[in-house]
Amino acid sequence: MRIKEGFDLMTICGETIVVAHGRDNMDFSRVISLNESAAYLWNKVKGANFTAEQLADLLTEEYDVDRETALQDSNKMMIDWADAGLVDLK
Repeated sequence: MRIKEGFDLMTICGETIVVAHGRDNMDFSRVISLNESAAYLWNKVKGANFTAEQLADLLTEEYDVDRETALQDSNKMMIDWADAGLVDLK
């Protein structure tokens, strides 16, 4: 999986949101907000291929979370990002 080109993070009024650039990514029907840990992961993997296991490793290195919980959270986040059209499934 890989974050699609044309999406970046921006902090507005203390909230981290995904901002789309380019005509192909424009969808103003909703705002995608990321919590602190999701934004951390986004910044770590932007421009690279990644797996749920790699995201879980990053979470356990940065936060006080056990591996099982980190892996569950990573899998859910990857599904959420895919549903929102933010990632390529390659």
